[in-house]
Amino acid sequence: MSQYILTIDAGTTSERAILFDHDAQIKEIVQKDINQIYPHPGWVEHDPNEIWSTQLNTLKELMVRKKLEAEAIAAIGITNQRETTIVWDRNTGEPVYNAIVWQDRRTADYCESLKEKGLLESIQNKTGLLLDAYFSASKIRWILDNVDGAQQKAERGDLAFGTVDSWIIWQLTQGEVHVSDVSNSSRTMLFNIHSLEWDEELLSIFNIPKKMLPIVKSSSEIVGYTSLLGGQIPIGGVAGDQQAALFGHMCVSPGMCKNTYGTGCFAMLNTGEKIVKSKNMLLSTIAWKIGNRVTYALEGSIFIGGAIVQWLRDNLKIIDTAPEIETLALSVDSSDGVVFVPGFVGLGAPHWDPYSTGTLIGLTRGTENGHIARAALEAIALQSMEVLQTMAEDSGIEISQLHVDGGASLNNLLMQLQADLSRLSIVRPVVNETTAMGAAFLAGLAVKFWSDETELMQYWKQDASFHPSDSDYDQVKTNWFKGVERSKGWNKK
Repeated sequence: MSQYILTIDAGTTSERAILFDHDAQIKEIVQKDINQIYPHPGWVEHDPNEIWSTQLNTLKELMVRKKLEAEAIAAIGITNQRETTIVWDRNTGEPVYNAIVWQDRRTADYCESLKEKGLLESIQNKTGLLLDAYFSASKIRWILDNVDGAQQKAERGDLAFGTVDSWIIWQLTQGEVHVSDVSNSSRTMLFNIHSLEWDEELLSIFNIPKKMLPIVKSSSEIVGYTSLLGGQIPIGGVAGDQQAALFGHMCVSPGMCKNTYGTGCFAMLNTGEKIVKSKNMLLSTIAWKIGNRVTYALEGSIFIGGAIVQWLRDNLKIIDTAPEIETLALSVDSSDGVVFVPGFVGLGAPHWDPYSTGTLIGLTRGTENGHIARAALEAIALQSMEVLQTMAEDSGIEISQLHVDGGASLNNLLMQLQADLSRLSIVRPVVNETTAMGAAFLAGLAVKFWSDETELMQYWKQDASFHPSDSDYDQVKTNWFKGVERSKGWNKK
Protein backbone atom coordinates (compact mmCIF):
# COMPACT_ATOMS: atom_id res chain seq x y z
CA MET A 1 0.00 0.00 0.00
CA SER A 2 1.45 3.38 -1.04
CA GLN A 3 1.57 5.60 2.03
CA TYR A 4 3.37 8.73 0.89
CA ILE A 5 3.89 11.41 -1.74
CA LEU A 6 7.53 12.34 -2.26
CA THR A 7 8.17 15.93 -3.31
CA ILE A 8 11.26 17.25 -5.03
CA ASP A 9 11.77 20.94 -4.22
CA ALA A 10 14.58 22.12 -6.48
CA GLY A 11 15.20 25.63 -5.19
CA THR A 12 17.63 28.41 -5.95
CA THR A 13 19.96 27.73 -3.02
CA SER A 14 19.22 24.11 -2.12
CA GLU A 15 17.77 20.80 -3.27
CA ARG A 16 15.23 19.16 -0.99
CA ALA A 17 13.27 15.95 -0.71
CA ILE A 18 10.11 16.14 1.40
CA LEU A 19 7.84 13.27 2.37
CA PHE A 20 4.10 13.83 2.93
CA ASP A 21 1.64 11.35 4.36
CA HIS A 22 -2.06 11.09 3.52
CA ASP A 23 -2.92 13.80 6.07
CA ALA A 24 -0.51 16.16 4.28
CA GLN A 25 1.83 16.06 7.25
CA ILE A 26 5.57 16.25 6.67
CA LYS A 27 7.25 13.03 7.79
CA GLU A 28 10.80 13.79 6.64
CA ILE A 29 12.88 16.51 4.99
CA VAL A 30 16.36 16.17 3.56
CA GLN A 31 18.02 19.37 2.35
CA LYS A 32 21.39 19.96 0.74
CA ASP A 33 22.77 23.30 -0.46
CA ILE A 34 24.06 23.90 -3.96
CA ASN A 35 26.86 26.24 -4.96
CA GLN A 36 26.15 29.70 -6.33
CA ILE A 37 28.47 30.70 -9.17
CA TYR A 38 29.10 34.39 -9.95
CA PRO A 39 31.44 34.58 -12.98
CA HIS A 40 30.90 38.34 -13.46
CA PRO A 41 28.91 41.08 -11.73
CA GLY A 42 25.22 40.47 -12.42
CA TRP A 43 25.80 36.88 -13.60
CA VAL A 44 24.43 33.97 -11.56
CA GLU A 45 24.93 30.31 -12.51
CA HIS A 46 24.48 26.78 -11.16
CA ASP A 47 26.16 23.55 -12.21
CA PRO A 48 23.32 21.40 -13.70
CA ASN A 49 25.12 18.19 -12.81
CA GLU A 50 25.42 19.37 -9.22
CA ILE A 51 21.70 20.21 -9.17
CA TRP A 52 20.90 16.66 -10.20
CA SER A 53 23.47 14.77 -8.11
CA THR A 54 22.54 16.77 -5.02
CA GLN A 55 18.85 16.22 -5.62
CA LEU A 56 19.33 12.48 -6.16
CA ASN A 57 21.31 12.28 -2.92
CA THR A 58 18.47 13.92 -0.98
CA LEU A 59 16.00 11.40 -2.39
CA LYS A 60 18.17 8.41 -1.59
CA GLU A 61 18.99 9.67 1.89
CA LEU A 62 15.32 10.21 2.66
CA MET A 63 14.43 6.69 1.54
CA VAL A 64 17.21 5.27 3.73
CA ARG A 65 16.31 7.37 6.77
CA LYS A 66 12.67 6.27 6.62
CA LYS A 67 13.58 2.71 5.56
CA LEU A 68 11.21 2.96 2.62
CA GLU A 69 10.81 0.77 -0.44
CA ALA A 70 9.64 2.29 -3.72
CA GLU A 71 6.21 0.69 -3.23
CA ALA A 72 5.56 3.07 -0.31
CA ILE A 73 5.65 6.08 -2.63
CA ALA A 74 2.40 6.71 -4.52
CA ALA A 75 3.94 9.43 -6.71
CA ILE A 76 6.66 12.04 -7.00
CA GLY A 77 5.76 15.72 -7.28
CA ILE A 78 8.24 18.29 -8.55
CA THR A 79 8.45 22.00 -7.85
CA ASN A 80 11.36 24.14 -8.90
CA GLN A 81 13.05 27.50 -9.26
CA ARG A 82 11.57 28.88 -12.47
CA GLU A 83 13.09 30.55 -15.56
CA THR A 84 16.54 29.11 -14.79
CA THR A 85 17.81 27.83 -18.12
CA ILE A 86 19.63 24.58 -18.91
CA VAL A 87 20.70 23.40 -22.35
CA TRP A 88 22.09 19.90 -22.74
CA ASP A 89 23.20 17.46 -25.41
CA ARG A 90 20.45 14.92 -26.11
CA ASN A 91 23.00 12.25 -27.04
CA THR A 92 25.38 12.52 -24.09
CA GLY A 93 23.05 14.08 -21.52
CA GLU A 94 25.76 16.58 -20.67
CA PRO A 95 25.00 20.30 -20.25
CA VAL A 96 26.67 22.52 -22.84
CA TYR A 97 26.92 25.36 -20.31
CA ASN A 98 26.09 26.06 -16.68
CA ALA A 99 22.48 26.72 -15.75
CA ILE A 100 21.80 30.45 -16.12
CA VAL A 101 19.77 31.34 -13.02
CA TRP A 102 16.60 33.44 -13.07
CA GLN A 103 18.44 36.22 -11.18
CA ASP A 104 21.06 36.57 -13.92
CA ARG A 105 21.12 39.95 -15.73
CA ARG A 106 23.64 39.31 -18.53
CA THR A 107 20.99 39.60 -21.26
CA ALA A 108 19.54 42.93 -20.09
CA ASP A 109 21.05 44.89 -23.00
CA TYR A 110 19.82 42.27 -25.50
CA CYS A 111 16.30 42.62 -24.10
CA GLU A 112 16.57 46.40 -24.35
CA SER A 113 17.48 46.03 -28.04
CA LEU A 114 14.30 44.01 -28.63
CA LYS A 115 12.26 46.69 -26.89
CA GLU A 116 13.78 49.27 -29.22
CA LYS A 117 12.48 47.16 -32.13
CA GLY A 118 8.97 47.59 -30.75
CA LEU A 119 8.49 43.95 -29.68
CA LEU A 120 7.43 44.52 -26.07
CA GLU A 121 3.67 44.68 -26.64
CA SER A 122 3.56 41.66 -28.96
CA ILE A 123 5.54 39.55 -26.48
CA GLN A 124 3.42 40.69 -23.54
CA ASN A 125 0.16 39.98 -25.39
CA LYS A 126 1.21 36.42 -26.19
CA THR A 127 3.04 35.45 -23.00
CA GLY A 128 1.69 37.75 -20.29
CA LEU A 129 5.33 38.56 -19.48
CA LEU A 130 7.50 41.63 -19.81
CA LEU A 131 10.52 41.71 -22.08
CA ASP A 132 13.16 41.12 -19.44
CA ALA A 133 16.35 39.17 -18.81
CA TYR A 134 14.52 37.38 -15.97
CA PHE A 135 12.87 34.92 -18.34
CA SER A 136 14.34 31.95 -20.20
CA ALA A 137 14.23 33.00 -23.86
CA SER A 138 17.10 35.50 -23.81
CA LYS A 139 19.17 33.10 -21.68
CA ILE A 140 18.75 30.35 -24.31
CA ARG A 141 19.77 32.86 -26.96
CA TRP A 142 22.91 33.72 -25.00
CA ILE A 143 23.94 30.06 -24.73
CA LEU A 144 23.35 29.46 -28.44
CA ASP A 145 25.43 32.55 -29.24
CA ASN A 146 28.29 31.84 -26.85
CA VAL A 147 28.84 28.06 -26.95
CA ASP A 148 30.74 26.93 -30.05
CA GLY A 149 28.52 25.08 -32.49
CA ALA A 150 25.46 25.28 -30.24
CA GLN A 151 23.14 26.92 -32.78
CA GLN A 152 23.96 24.28 -35.41
CA LYS A 153 23.48 21.44 -32.94
CA ALA A 154 20.18 22.91 -31.83
CA GLU A 155 18.95 23.15 -35.41
CA ARG A 156 19.88 19.49 -35.95
CA GLY A 157 17.83 18.55 -32.90
CA ASP A 158 20.86 17.50 -30.86
CA LEU A 159 20.30 19.98 -28.01
CA ALA A 160 17.51 20.08 -25.44
CA PHE A 161 16.36 23.08 -23.45
CA GLY A 162 14.63 22.82 -20.13
CA THR A 163 13.84 24.68 -16.99
CA VAL A 164 14.91 22.82 -13.85
CA ASP A 165 11.78 20.64 -13.79
CA SER A 166 12.56 19.35 -17.29
CA TRP A 167 16.19 18.65 -16.38
CA ILE A 168 15.21 16.66 -13.29
CA ILE A 169 12.52 14.67 -15.12
CA TRP A 170 15.04 13.88 -17.87
CA GLN A 171 17.42 12.57 -15.24
CA LEU A 172 14.77 10.67 -13.27
CA THR A 173 13.65 8.90 -16.43
CA GLN A 174 17.27 8.39 -17.59
CA GLY A 175 16.79 10.45 -20.73
CA GLU A 176 13.50 8.93 -21.83
CA VAL A 177 11.19 11.88 -21.10
CA HIS A 178 11.63 15.51 -22.11
CA VAL A 179 8.63 17.43 -20.77
CA SER A 180 7.63 20.49 -18.79
CA ASP A 181 4.29 21.64 -17.40
CA VAL A 182 2.23 24.68 -18.40
CA SER A 183 3.24 26.72 -15.34
CA ASN A 184 6.97 26.45 -16.05
CA SER A 185 6.51 26.80 -19.80
CA SER A 186 4.59 30.03 -19.27
CA ARG A 187 7.75 31.54 -17.75
CA THR A 188 10.02 31.02 -20.77
CA MET A 189 8.75 33.95 -22.91
CA LEU A 190 8.26 31.43 -25.72
CA PHE A 191 4.87 29.98 -24.69
CA ASN A 192 1.54 31.41 -25.79
CA ILE A 193 -0.70 31.39 -22.71
CA HIS A 194 -3.83 31.73 -24.85
CA SER A 195 -3.25 28.83 -27.27
CA LEU A 196 -1.17 26.81 -24.74
CA GLU A 197 1.50 26.14 -27.37
CA TRP A 198 5.05 27.12 -28.15
CA ASP A 199 4.67 30.22 -30.29
CA GLU A 200 6.26 30.20 -33.75
CA GLU A 201 6.59 33.99 -33.92
CA LEU A 202 8.36 34.14 -30.56
CA LEU A 203 10.69 31.32 -31.54
CA SER A 204 11.51 33.29 -34.69
CA ILE A 205 12.19 36.51 -32.75
CA PHE A 206 14.72 34.72 -30.54
CA ASN A 207 15.90 32.37 -33.32
CA ILE A 208 15.39 29.31 -31.12
CA PRO A 209 14.77 25.98 -32.89
CA LYS A 210 11.52 24.36 -31.76
CA LYS A 211 13.32 20.99 -31.69
CA MET A 212 15.01 22.09 -28.45
CA LEU A 213 11.79 22.47 -26.49
CA PRO A 214 10.05 20.02 -24.17
CA ILE A 215 6.56 18.60 -24.65
CA VAL A 216 4.17 20.60 -22.46
CA LYS A 217 1.96 18.69 -20.04
CA SER A 218 -0.66 19.64 -17.45
CA SER A 219 0.40 20.23 -13.85
CA SER A 220 -1.30 17.10 -12.53
CA GLU A 221 -0.80 13.99 -14.65
CA ILE A 222 1.64 11.10 -14.84
CA VAL A 223 4.45 12.32 -17.10
CA GLY A 224 6.83 9.40 -16.63
CA TYR A 225 8.28 6.89 -14.19
CA THR A 226 11.56 6.57 -12.35
CA SER A 227 13.30 3.40 -11.25
CA LEU A 228 16.21 5.13 -9.52
CA LEU A 229 14.76 4.58 -6.03
CA GLY A 230 13.99 0.92 -6.47
CA GLY A 231 10.75 -0.01 -8.23
CA GLN A 232 8.80 2.10 -10.70
CA ILE A 233 7.43 5.31 -9.17
CA PRO A 234 5.17 7.63 -11.20
CA ILE A 235 6.07 11.30 -11.60
CA GLY A 236 2.65 12.84 -11.22
CA GLY A 237 2.74 16.56 -10.45
CA VAL A 238 4.88 19.42 -11.76
CA ALA A 239 4.60 23.14 -11.06
CA GLY A 240 6.90 26.12 -10.76
CA ASP A 241 7.55 27.05 -7.18
CA GLN A 242 5.24 30.04 -6.93
CA GLN A 243 2.33 28.34 -8.64
CA ALA A 244 2.85 25.30 -6.41
CA ALA A 245 2.74 27.56 -3.35
CA LEU A 246 -0.54 29.11 -4.51
CA PHE A 247 -2.01 25.61 -4.86
CA GLY A 248 -0.51 24.50 -1.55
CA HIS A 249 -2.37 27.34 0.18
CA MET A 250 -5.53 26.07 -1.52
CA CYS A 251 -5.94 29.51 -3.11
CA VAL A 252 -8.08 27.84 -5.75
CA SER A 253 -10.78 30.52 -6.08
CA PRO A 254 -10.43 33.82 -7.97
CA GLY A 255 -9.37 36.62 -5.64
CA MET A 256 -7.31 34.47 -3.28
CA CYS A 257 -3.73 35.68 -2.89
CA LYS A 258 -0.43 34.48 -1.44
CA ASN A 259 3.06 35.85 -0.95
CA THR A 260 6.11 33.61 -0.62
CA TYR A 261 9.07 35.03 1.31
CA GLY A 262 12.02 33.08 -0.03
CA THR A 263 15.20 34.22 -1.76
CA GLY A 264 12.89 36.64 -3.53
CA CYS A 265 9.28 37.49 -2.74
CA PHE A 266 6.56 36.35 -5.07
CA ALA A 267 2.99 37.51 -4.72
CA MET A 268 0.38 35.69 -6.77
CA LEU A 269 -3.33 36.37 -7.20
CA ASN A 270 -5.68 33.71 -8.57
CA THR A 271 -7.67 35.24 -11.48
CA GLY A 272 -9.53 32.04 -12.38
CA GLU A 273 -10.10 31.31 -16.07
CA LYS A 274 -9.51 34.97 -16.93
CA ILE A 275 -6.19 36.35 -18.12
CA VAL A 276 -5.78 39.79 -16.53
CA LYS A 277 -3.43 41.97 -18.56
CA SER A 278 -1.49 44.22 -16.25
CA LYS A 279 -1.29 47.95 -16.91
CA ASN A 280 1.35 48.31 -14.22
CA MET A 281 4.11 45.86 -15.17
CA LEU A 282 2.88 42.79 -13.33
CA LEU A 283 2.90 39.39 -15.01
CA SER A 284 -0.03 37.39 -16.31
CA THR A 285 0.84 33.74 -15.98
CA ILE A 286 -0.58 30.23 -15.88
CA ALA A 287 -1.12 29.02 -12.33
CA TRP A 288 -1.84 25.39 -13.22
CA LYS A 289 -3.75 23.10 -15.50
CA ILE A 290 -5.72 20.20 -14.01
CA GLY A 291 -7.61 18.06 -16.50
CA ASN A 292 -8.79 20.43 -19.20
CA ARG A 293 -9.18 23.41 -16.88
CA VAL A 294 -6.54 26.14 -16.91
CA THR A 295 -6.28 28.57 -13.98
CA TYR A 296 -4.48 31.87 -14.50
CA ALA A 297 -2.82 34.24 -12.07
CA LEU A 298 -1.40 37.72 -11.75
CA GLU A 299 2.10 37.78 -10.30
CA GLY A 300 4.52 40.29 -8.91
CA SER A 301 8.11 39.08 -8.75
CA ILE A 302 10.53 40.66 -6.28
CA PHE A 303 14.05 39.45 -6.93
CA ILE A 304 15.55 40.02 -3.48
CA GLY A 305 13.48 39.20 -0.39
CA GLY A 306 14.90 36.89 2.23
CA ALA A 307 18.24 37.22 0.44
CA ILE A 308 18.51 40.64 2.15
CA VAL A 309 18.85 38.82 5.47
CA GLN A 310 21.43 36.44 3.97
CA TRP A 311 23.42 39.45 2.77
CA LEU A 312 23.38 41.06 6.23
CA ARG A 313 24.55 37.74 7.68
CA ASP A 314 27.17 36.71 5.12
CA ASN A 315 28.46 40.03 3.78
CA LEU A 316 28.00 42.66 6.49
CA LYS A 317 28.13 40.02 9.24
CA ILE A 318 25.91 42.01 11.59
CA ILE A 319 24.05 38.80 12.50
CA ASP A 320 25.27 35.21 12.82
CA THR A 321 22.03 33.45 11.90
CA ALA A 322 19.02 34.59 9.88
CA PRO A 323 16.50 34.46 12.79
CA GLU A 324 18.65 36.97 14.72
CA ILE A 325 17.45 39.71 12.36
CA GLU A 326 14.18 39.95 14.29
CA THR A 327 15.88 40.47 17.66
CA LEU A 328 18.27 43.04 16.19
CA ALA A 329 15.44 44.92 14.46
CA LEU A 330 13.45 44.99 17.72
CA SER A 331 16.40 46.60 19.51
CA VAL A 332 15.27 49.94 18.02
CA ASP A 333 11.85 51.60 17.83
CA SER A 334 12.10 52.49 14.14
CA SER A 335 14.48 52.48 11.18
CA ASP A 336 15.20 56.16 12.02
CA GLY A 337 15.00 57.28 8.39
CA VAL A 338 17.25 54.53 7.02
CA VAL A 339 16.07 53.09 3.68
CA PHE A 340 17.42 49.87 2.23
CA VAL A 341 16.56 49.27 -1.44
CA PRO A 342 17.77 45.74 -2.26
CA GLY A 343 18.36 46.24 -5.98
CA PHE A 344 21.35 43.86 -6.01
CA VAL A 345 20.21 42.25 -9.26
CA GLY A 346 17.97 45.07 -10.46
CA LEU A 347 14.41 45.73 -9.37
CA GLY A 348 11.50 43.47 -10.28
CA ALA A 349 7.79 44.31 -10.08
CA PRO A 350 6.39 46.85 -10.38
CA HIS A 351 9.51 48.77 -11.49
CA TRP A 352 11.41 46.32 -13.72
CA ASP A 353 14.65 48.23 -13.74
CA PRO A 354 17.57 45.89 -14.56
CA TYR A 355 20.01 48.75 -13.94
CA SER A 356 18.99 49.51 -10.36
CA THR A 357 21.50 48.81 -7.63
CA GLY A 358 21.42 48.03 -3.93
CA THR A 359 21.05 51.29 -2.02
CA LEU A 360 21.42 52.05 1.69
CA ILE A 361 20.46 55.66 2.28
CA GLY A 362 19.46 57.93 5.14
CA LEU A 363 22.50 57.04 7.26
CA THR A 364 23.58 59.39 10.05
CA ARG A 365 26.20 59.33 12.78
CA GLY A 366 23.52 57.82 15.00
CA THR A 367 22.72 54.89 12.69
CA GLU A 368 23.14 51.51 14.37
CA ASN A 369 22.97 47.94 13.18
CA GLY A 370 19.43 47.74 14.54
CA HIS A 371 18.28 50.53 12.23
CA ILE A 372 19.77 48.74 9.22
CA ALA A 373 18.17 45.46 10.29
CA ARG A 374 14.77 47.09 10.67
CA ALA A 375 15.13 48.89 7.33
CA ALA A 376 15.91 45.52 5.74
CA LEU A 377 12.69 43.98 7.07
CA GLU A 378 10.75 47.07 6.04
CA ALA A 379 12.21 46.72 2.53
CA ILE A 380 10.83 43.21 2.20
CA ALA A 381 7.38 44.35 3.35
CA LEU A 382 7.42 47.59 1.33
CA GLN A 383 8.32 45.82 -1.90
CA SER A 384 5.46 43.38 -1.29
CA MET A 385 3.11 46.25 -0.41
CA GLU A 386 3.77 47.88 -3.78
CA VAL A 387 3.06 44.66 -5.64
CA LEU A 388 -0.14 43.90 -3.72
CA GLN A 389 -1.52 47.39 -4.27
CA THR A 390 -0.73 47.13 -7.98
CA MET A 391 -2.45 43.72 -8.17
CA ALA A 392 -5.64 45.11 -6.69
CA GLU A 393 -5.56 48.02 -9.14
CA ASP A 394 -4.93 45.82 -12.20
CA SER A 395 -7.47 43.14 -11.36
CA GLY A 396 -10.22 45.24 -9.86
CA ILE A 397 -10.24 42.71 -7.00
CA GLU A 398 -10.14 44.02 -3.44
CA ILE A 399 -7.56 41.92 -1.59
CA SER A 400 -8.39 41.65 2.10
CA GLN A 401 -6.35 38.64 3.17
CA LEU A 402 -2.87 37.48 2.29
CA HIS A 403 -1.67 33.89 2.72
CA VAL A 404 2.06 33.75 3.48
CA ASP A 405 4.78 31.13 3.40
CA GLY A 406 8.54 30.79 2.99
CA GLY A 407 11.32 31.00 5.54
CA ALA A 408 11.02 34.72 6.27
CA SER A 409 7.28 34.40 6.97
CA LEU A 410 8.26 32.85 10.32
CA ASN A 411 9.56 36.29 11.35
CA ASN A 412 6.70 37.73 13.40
CA LEU A 413 7.98 41.30 13.20
CA LEU A 414 8.14 41.11 9.40
CA MET A 415 4.59 39.75 9.24
CA GLN A 416 3.29 42.54 11.48
CA LEU A 417 5.12 45.11 9.35
CA GLN A 418 3.48 43.56 6.28
CA ALA A 419 0.04 43.82 7.86
CA ASP A 420 0.65 47.45 8.90
CA LEU A 421 2.17 48.63 5.63
CA SER A 422 -0.31 46.80 3.36
CA ARG A 423 -3.38 47.18 5.62
CA LEU A 424 -4.16 43.50 5.10
CA SER A 425 -4.83 40.54 7.35
CA ILE A 426 -1.94 38.09 7.11
CA VAL A 427 -2.54 34.35 7.52
CA ARG A 428 0.33 31.91 8.10
CA PRO A 429 -0.23 28.14 7.82
CA VAL A 430 0.86 25.39 10.20
CA VAL A 431 2.79 23.67 7.39
CA ASN A 432 5.12 26.38 6.12
CA GLU A 433 6.43 24.17 3.29
CA THR A 434 3.53 25.27 1.13
CA THR A 435 5.44 25.08 -2.14
CA ALA A 436 6.34 21.44 -1.60
CA MET A 437 2.83 20.71 -0.35
CA GLY A 438 1.33 22.18 -3.52
CA ALA A 439 3.49 19.89 -5.67
CA ALA A 440 2.51 16.95 -3.45
CA PHE A 441 -1.18 17.82 -3.85
CA LEU A 442 -0.86 17.97 -7.66
CA ALA A 443 0.96 14.63 -7.75
CA GLY A 444 -1.50 13.05 -5.33
CA LEU A 445 -4.48 14.11 -7.42
CA ALA A 446 -2.89 12.58 -10.52
CA VAL A 447 -2.71 9.13 -8.94
CA LYS A 448 -5.93 9.41 -6.87
CA PHE A 449 -3.98 9.48 -3.59
CA TRP A 450 -6.41 12.31 -2.81
CA SER A 451 -9.81 12.47 -4.47
CA ASP A 452 -10.28 16.17 -5.26
CA GLU A 453 -9.61 19.76 -4.19
CA THR A 454 -12.42 19.64 -1.64
CA GLU A 455 -10.63 16.86 0.22
CA LEU A 456 -7.35 18.78 0.05
CA MET A 457 -8.84 21.90 1.66
CA GLN A 458 -9.17 20.14 5.01
CA TYR A 459 -5.37 19.78 5.22
CA TRP A 460 -4.60 23.54 5.16
CA LYS A 461 -4.56 24.79 8.75
CA GLN A 462 -3.80 28.23 10.19
CA ASP A 463 -0.85 28.75 12.52
CA ALA A 464 -1.05 32.51 13.17
CA SER A 465 -2.64 35.69 11.87
CA PHE A 466 -1.52 39.33 11.91
CA HIS A 467 -3.80 42.34 11.58
CA PRO A 468 -3.11 46.02 10.86
CA SER A 469 -2.31 48.07 13.97
CA ASP A 470 -2.64 51.81 14.53
CA SER A 471 1.05 52.44 13.85
CA ASP A 472 1.79 55.30 11.44
CA TYR A 473 4.14 54.34 8.62
CA ASP A 474 3.46 57.26 6.26
CA GLN A 475 7.01 58.65 6.56
CA VAL A 476 8.51 55.18 6.08
CA LYS A 477 6.54 54.85 2.83
CA THR A 478 7.54 58.34 1.66
CA ASN A 479 11.22 57.63 2.33
CA TRP A 480 10.93 54.27 0.56
CA PHE A 481 9.62 55.74 -2.68
CA LYS A 482 12.36 58.38 -2.65
CA GLY A 483 14.99 55.69 -2.06
CA VAL A 484 13.71 53.52 -4.91
CA GLU A 485 13.93 56.42 -7.35
CA ARG A 486 17.53 57.09 -6.32
CA SER A 487 18.50 53.45 -6.88
CA LYS A 488 17.15 53.28 -10.42
CA GLY A 489 19.40 53.33 -13.46
CA TRP A 490 22.63 53.34 -11.43
CA ASN A 491 24.34 50.65 -13.53
CA LYS A 492 23.17 51.91 -16.92
CA LYS A 493 26.11 52.71 -19.15
